[in-house]
Amino acid sequence: MSKDSYDVVIAGAGIIGTACAAELAEAGLRVAVVEPSMIGGGATAAGMGHIAVMDDSPEQFALTRYSQLLWKQLIPELPDDAEHLPCGSLWIAADDFEMAEVQRKFAYYSERDVPVEVLDSRSLSEAEPNLRPGMAGALLMSDDAVVYSPNAARYLASKARRRGAEFFLGVSLSGFARNCARLSSGDELAAEWIVLANGTAATSLVSGLQMQPRKGHLLITDRYPGFVNHQLIELGYLKSAHSVSSDSVAFNVQPRRTGQLLIGSSRQYGSDQPAVELEILSKMLARAVEYMPAIGSLQSIRTWTGFRAATPDKLPLIGTHPDFDYLYLATGHEGLGISTSLATAKILADQLLRRAPSIASQPYLPSRVMQHA
Repeated sequence: MSKDSYDVVIAGAGIIGTACAAELAEAGLRVAVVEPSMIGGGATAAGMGHIAVMDDSPEQFALTRYSQLLWKQLIPELPDDAEHLPCGSLWIAADDFEMAEVQRKFAYYSERDVPVEVLDSRSLSEAEPNLRPGMAGALLMSDDAVVYSPNAARYLASKARRRGAEFFLGVSLSGFARNCARLSSGDELAAEWIVLANGTAATSLVSGLQMQPRKGHLLITDRYPGFVNHQLIELGYLKSAHSVSSDSVAFNVQPRRTGQLLIGSSRQYGSDQPAVELEILSKMLARAVEYMPAIGSLQSIRTWTGFRAATPDKLPLIGTHPDFDYLYLATGHEGLGISTSLATAKILADQLLRRAPSIASQPYLPSRVMQHA
């Protein structure tokens, strides 16, 4: 096999691309990864690093829970700089109406062996004293966790490298044909398969891809150890996440192992500029102060934005392109790329290697939202 010949070329070295590289290299494939920037950059660097189980749909639950269990297996080998924090999540109910949703979620997860607990108003106040008084309660999801995703991606890249994977940084995939990946440098790599794990950039390489960028803002504070103990998410976040057209904000605060707080979240369509938008940021922070008044007195250090690759049905695209049997997609994860990265890699490897799948892959196949050429 020549120096520039591989079994698979992966476009993108974020958390999805590096997870795929590690999984495929572990399976014995010769892997190349091309990345125009840095390992763990892009949407991976812009996100919160939340490893969560979600139940917006049965397909989303299956993918997030499978991936969370894979993360549990990986965590003991992660380096310290991945900053794993097993803080759990609290879905906050502001009133009795939202407490009904807490009870529904409790029943759903309990039936599927996911550890959950309902907190009443008093228990919630004891768990998170800085929340405003009078919250109705919350759902505690103790298996949820946090990682510093850029360093987790770098670890996965190093794991792939130890198995022989090669990384080409500073170049991007500019085109492809059967057995050929063309790079922006003018070089070509021979490969049996090509995997697009490059987020919204995949839309510039394939037509008919129903996926668009959804902009989000985040802010990180100075160090305030113990100010927040869990990942805190308002149940109204679900309305924000489900909206497919309007801009929205929701209360979402995450503790970091450093003692800092990461504050979100916002969702915007139709904004393709990375600049921080003060109107959106102000609304997001006002929402945070509404739920946690003392947060308004904390010192912020930095704000930034990122772009989530969003599909119409809120599920990622994992699998072969309907018109090119050598082209595979691993993108469209929106805000769940960190959570679902390891499951995505397993599903992709199962497809490429014709292995028996651990979970059904049909719900994530790209053909469901693509027109055949």
